[in-house]
This record gives sequence, structure tokens and C-alpha cells, in this order.
Amino acid sequence: MTIDEAPRDVLRGGPRELLRWVATGAAVSRADLSRLSGLSPSTVSQRVEALINQGLLEETGAGRSRGGRRPRQLAVPTGGAVVGAIDLGAHHARVGTLDLSGRVVQARTLPVRIEDGPEAVLGALLAEVTTLVGGDPAAGGSVSGALRGIGIGIPGPVQHATGRIVSPSRMPGWNGFDVAAFCAGRVDVPVIVDNDANLMALGAHRTTHSELDHAIYIKAGTGIGSGVISSGRLHRGAQGSAGDISHCRVVADPAPPCTCGNAGCLEAVASGAALVTALRGQGVPVSDLTGVIRLIDDGDRQATALARQAGRAVGEILAVVVNFFNPQVVAIGGRLADCEPLLASMRATLYERCLPLATQTLLIERVAAGQDVGITGAAHLVIDHVVAAA
Repeated sequence: MTIDEAPRDVLRGGPRELLRWVATGAAVSRADLSRLSGLSPSTVSQRVEALINQGLLEETGAGRSRGGRRPRQLAVPTGGAVVGAIDLGAHHARVGTLDLSGRVVQARTLPVRIEDGPEAVLGALLAEVTTLVGGDPAAGGSVSGALRGIGIGIPGPVQHATGRIVSPSRMPGWNGFDVAAFCAGRVDVPVIVDNDANLMALGAHRTTHSELDHAIYIKAGTGIGSGVISSGRLHRGAQGSAGDISHCRVVADPAPPCTCGNAGCLEAVASGAALVTALRGQGVPVSDLTGVIRLIDDGDRQATALARQAGRAVGEILAVVVNFFNPQVVAIGGRLADCEPLLASMRATLYERCLPLATQTLLIERVAAGQDVGITGAAHLVIDHVVAAA
């Protein structure tokens, strides 16, 4: 059983949780960790030593005495070791480095053309990570001493166990591509690949709602998807497709065709790409999602009506999910999260379609972690992997 597979109660006082307590300032000594975890001092000391040996914790001196020997203070190293993170989208990628507590050190947004293919796109983004860390890829500079791993979010279905992309609907030339193997030939650190909605869910949960056990995070932009947190951990399902709501059917025939080959899918009626297509069909000259959002902000009647319809469609699918899964929070992120007509319509549909018990204490909100939520999730994916090795 790996640390990602273990149920939440097994992880109480596990290495990842000890690291998180120190990173957030909840604990500064072994005694603090023993008190928070309920574990014996000897067990805590053993786990702390393993984390220190891996370079994930360090001793920074003696703390204040409470009548006995002054305790040795603990901290997450802030200099040197970092993890790399790539949050890939259809038109842009967010690339960054984060320290071992999950805090962003450097980050930048780069334009990409997903249709250029995996080798060109990923090669350029890996080189950017190397540059941020401080190496010179042109000179063959090694950054393995500082870089502990790289997490990559892909805007399509990913078989997490293998790092292979499976039948993406908006990524021509990417089907079957082995991202992990490609990256392994270019960097000598672990590379972990997952769906971008999963990484948004992980990043948002760790930074905003880590105290909650069950949550749904929706990523609504050019496409649409979601990530699931169950028992405090990211839930991927048997093959890694858990949370993929994009191809759930919401409209009966006749319905707009979807990129998956079916008709009436949520992505075909509620995604940013669907709104662009629908507005063009009504004679509105809009070229991309930015233009759609601008029209909605300006109160355009047609764009606002379509946003409300999209919100109802998302709400109908989520109502099934909420009734079935009973999460504590439903949060929406991505570029459409700031579209108030969509959010209001989604919220109203959830309250209308869900059982009262399921919505009694349900939080329905925007993802509050900002544009770095994806790279934060990618970093935590790597940090969890490193901690598990410790």
C-alpha cells in the first residue's frame, strides 16, 4: 500500500502529515509532532530522522525550554531543493518551481500550441523548468542536486500508473504518448503525470480545505472536468478516469456533437469552447473564451443566456455526483469560475436537484487558490512521492 492508497486514518502521523504540520507552522519540534499525532516520541523521532535524511526537514537550532532540555527546532528547508511543476493548457502553460512546503518560488505563464505535438511542447516546458531551477540545458548543466522531481498536469485523460495519455479529445497527436518515458530521457529526477483537473483539486484542497475529507473540484475553461477528494486523498479510480464529467450526457437528441463522437455531452454544451461555438452560430463575432467572458462582463444578452444554460447543465451533472458522493464542498475553478451567471445557475440547480441532506452543510464556492493552483497540486504530487520514498 502506497501513501496515496492508504486511507486517511492510516496516515495520521504519517511522514506526509508530519511534514505538513512543520511546513504550516503547526509544529516546530518533535514534541509538537508527538502531541498532534498522538504517536509516541520514539516513533515520531524515527519518522523525523527519515525525513531529515531525505532532506525534507532540517534542524534549525534549539527552541524555548519548558523546564527541561531545550527542544531542537524543525523546519522545511527553504534554500536549494525545489520541485518543478508544469500545468499544461490548450493555449498556455503555467510553469514554476516550489519549495518542499509547496510554496511557489518562481512561476511564469508561457504560450503553447497543443497541436505542435508532445515532443515539441513538453521539450520546451522541461527546458523552462531547468532554466528556472538554475541549470543551462544548452550547456548540459545538471540540476539534479537542487531539483527533487517534476509534476506535470495534462488537459486530457491520463493513465496515472503509466503516465500515458489515452484518447484526448482536444490534443491532436498526443493519443498514446508516454509522457513519463519521454521526460525520463531528458531529466534525471522522478516525473509524475496526472490530469490537470486532478492537480487543481489536489492544489486547492491542500491550500484551502485540507481539514475536509470529501470534496469535488471542477475545472471549467476551454474544456471541463473535475477532480475528486475522498477520505482526504485524491481519488483516481481504477484507471485514472475518476471525476471525468466532461462526457456525461445532459442534452437529448438533437444535440450539439461532442469531440468524443457522441452528442449532448457536458463539454459540448457547457465548456468555454462550446460557448464560443454557440455564439458564433448566433452570428456573434467572438474568437475565443476571453471574448466570451468580456461579452458576459458587459452584460451581453446572448452570452449571458448561454452562460446560464451552461451553469444549469453543470449543475445537473453535479447534482447526481453530490447525491451519490455526498461531498462537503463543491468548488469551481478555471477561467469560467469568475462567470457569475454560470456560477449562480449552477448553485441554484444543485439546490433544486439535490436531496436536502446532501446540501444541508454543502459549501458551493469558487476555487480560491489563484492561477498557481495547478502547479501547487503538481508540486504536492511530487512531494508526496518523495515523502513516500523516505
